[in-house]
Amino acid sequence: MSFKVEVIADSSGQWAGNGMRYSTRENAEQSAKDLASRWMLVREWRVVESEDPVNAEEPTIKGAGHRVQL
Repeated sequence: MSFKVEVIADSSGQWAGNGMRYSTRENAEQSAKDLASRWMLVREWRVVESEDPVNAEEPTIKGAGHRVQL
């Protein structure tokens, strides 16, 4: 079991995620909070359980100064 982040980032109300799977709910939540702080389009986020194998032990925190090309 692993944990994944899903976000709503448009007006469709559809949850979307990526391929990152975390070993703990806490790591996934940290990644979700970081994403939401950097990406203005995130309306809501959640962490859900997944049957996929873990592929990311620690969330990647981009921090201040990170730029996202839209």
